Amino acid sequence: MEALIKREISINPLSIQDYASNLPRYSREVLVTDNFRDQSFDSLIIIGDALENLKKFPDELFQCCITSPPYWGLRDYGIPHQIGAEANLEDYINKLVLVFREVKRTLSSDGTFWLNIGDAYTSGNRTWRDEDKKNPARAMAYRPPTPKGLKPKDLIGLPWKLAFALQSDGWYLRSDIIWYKPNCQPESVKDRPTRAHEYLFLFSKSEKYKYNYNEVMEPSKSIKSLRNRRSVWAINTEPFREAHYASFPKDLVKPCILAGTKDGDLVLDPFLGSGTVGIVCLPLNRRFVGIELKQEYVDIAFKRLRDEV
Repeated sequence: MEALIKREISINPLSIQDYASNLPRYSREVLVTDNFRDQSFDSLIIIGDALENLKKFPDELFQCCITSPPYWGLRDYGIPHQIGAEANLEDYINKLVLVFREVKRTLSSDGTFWLNIGDAYTSGNRTWRDEDKKNPARAMAYRPPTPKGLKPKDLIGLPWKLAFALQSDGWYLRSDIIWYKPNCQPESVKDRPTRAHEYLFLFSKSEKYKYNYNEVMEPSKSIKSLRNRRSVWAINTEPFREAHYASFPKDLVKPCILAGTKDGDLVLDPFLGSGTVGIVCLPLNRRFVGIELKQEYVDIAFKRLRDEV
């Protein structure tokens, strides 16, 4: 991995054949000398805090942001300033609002922001979670307390609480897309349906924005062969052994990129994780900037970029 980190390889000019052997540049900070608006600017992976690094980018730089932030109360990465391990839901939402406020500042006036977020149930004030041998991703030993105003076993409605908070912070909330997961993970519940969906919200910075609807049309059973894309997307999860959890599916990311960008545009993912957004961007001739707090995931992202692109 050390050899990969030290390589600083340009991935421009934007040609698909180059991507098979080249990797994005790696940095521990945003360099003020970088000319981000130049088409020759490399894709970049930054290891560090999303909020602090976003503050260093110029206004209206990115055409599109696609991300899936850490879910609340699911994993404890053991890293200072991590998001998702807050003691209460309000702090979690407020932190994300601050991060996405910087996303809005750095987003083009006609840019779009695509946010994937899952829901959760209250813990019933049970403090400790037993080890889940079937799902190692549930690595939080501590269960957050039941949020104020909710009852034990309540569905929190977290995606909508966050969406409305972002709407109040100035974002245009344009669409709630249902990501239906045909291969969803079974749940040992007998008093409600098994969860088989998450939300993908489409936000815009302005009333008018770039949305290439013709690039994401879907097959129709009527006379016309294609129709405007609907708001329920059936996409399988993609288990990823190295990360011990199902990663952000490439088929969920691709329509967002096609709808919100053109060749050469710069895409942001402030919570890069295992690198799916970058993996989808490069073959589509889009550049990307990814920010990730955890070194282990940066290593995984580089490995996937090397092996899958």
